[in-house]
Amino acid sequence: MHLKYVKKLIFSVKPLSTLVLLVSLLSMAFIDHSARAQGLAIVRDTEIENTIRAYSAPLFEAAGLDLNSIRIRLVKDNSLNAFVAGGQNIFINTGLLARSDNAGQIIGVLAHEIGHISGGHLSRIHEGLRNASTQSILAMILGTAAAVAAGSTEGVTGALIGGQALGQRALFKYTQGMEQAADQAGVNFLERTGQSSRGLLEFLQILQKQSAIYAGSKDPYANTHPLTQDRISFLGNHVKKSRFSRVPTPKQFTVMHARMRGKINGYVDTPHRTLSYYSAEDKRIEARYARAYAFMKLHDVKNALNIVDQLIDESPEDPFFHELKGDILKDAGKIREAMIAYNQAITILPWAALIRISLARVHLELNDPKLDDAVLKNIQEALRYENQIPTAWRQLATIYGRRGETGKASLALAEEAMLRSEISRAKTNVKRALELLPKGSPEHIRALDIDNELAQLKATEDS
Repeated sequence: MHLKYVKKLIFSVKPLSTLVLLVSLLSMAFIDHSARAQGLAIVRDTEIENTIRAYSAPLFEAAGLDLNSIRIRLVKDNSLNAFVAGGQNIFINTGLLARSDNAGQIIGVLAHEIGHISGGHLSRIHEGLRNASTQSILAMILGTAAAVAAGSTEGVTGALIGGQALGQRALFKYTQGMEQAADQAGVNFLERTGQSSRGLLEFLQILQKQSAIYAGSKDPYANTHPLTQDRISFLGNHVKKSRFSRVPTPKQFTVMHARMRGKINGYVDTPHRTLSYYSAEDKRIEARYARAYAFMKLHDVKNALNIVDQLIDESPEDPFFHELKGDILKDAGKIREAMIAYNQAITILPWAALIRISLARVHLELNDPKLDDAVLKNIQEALRYENQIPTAWRQLATIYGRRGETGKASLALAEEAMLRSEISRAKTNVKRALELLPKGSPEHIRALDIDNELAQLKATEDS
């Protein structure tokens, strides 16, 4: 990939609605709200999601697909897996990201998954997922009645899902023909963008080796994507012949990969393991990142802040270091100081909806009526950039309730319930909203839209 293109891609900062990416030296905050529940957790993080977007954006463009409709979701699971569902929804296990050796391997997997999208393989398997919400998609994947999304104060939303009646293997198992077609499409996309396919070959070789060692205990990716020697041979031959096989991964992508691994390891691993793996003498950004998370999990505020303050001194325009500082302070009960840190982060990165939600959360915790206007503005801005965050709608309902605007509060609760697939609660709240909102107002019209959606769902169930 040409360096000029990479720089143009990485350092453009625009609203998420237009899907232009920021990948300067960024950071994230993971707080695990799923430990009390069984099942999978979906975690939200601006930096990592945009890292994946940066990797995949040129591939989507090469495939002639609409970048604006892509949704990236991270599954908190240590196994190697990635899959697409419901159109352009890409689900990636944290294990795949953390265990990958380099950015090229992730880019190769993404190219393959985009090959499935461009080939229409998903529509042949499960057309009904195309317009589903993230929670609905996951509920169908795992065979649950509903997926419960739990709000996070640190820019992380956990979707807690139980049940295995319909596993990923049954829903997403591709035929060998589809796999070969996706490989072919994937390497074509990599060729068009001037990137090496070596990473995809390396990833399949890792799976092959692991499958041989742990027979009968394959990672989900191997279960859902049939792995054959023909596929590995095809990729090996392509790597030998391609003029891009020795093209190195852009330096910025390598930096992003290292930061992502440090962040995920700090979040997923125990503090003891993190601090043992990343020594205090290791001054790489990813090492300090991971250690800061470990100290935060240990409630060692002093050491966590020492690290993040050093990072901010070195990169004062890095919004995610400020976000991490806000997370540490919030977790320590220093709410007003956390508010300052989050404010700094969104000043640098105004379109970061998840950080705005974190800021709104600490505003609400202060319970200061003087902040209500600021809270409302932050939530509205967050929803303007990304309107499928259940926590944001819940916060909006809270602030409208405080202001005595019950109709708007009910509408916001209906929006939240729809995203969480809580149909009964959605019906109750939209009915109340229709009774209270002025007829003909934008809010009343939106309530009618939701009411119609609910009626269509009922008709579909009855048919």
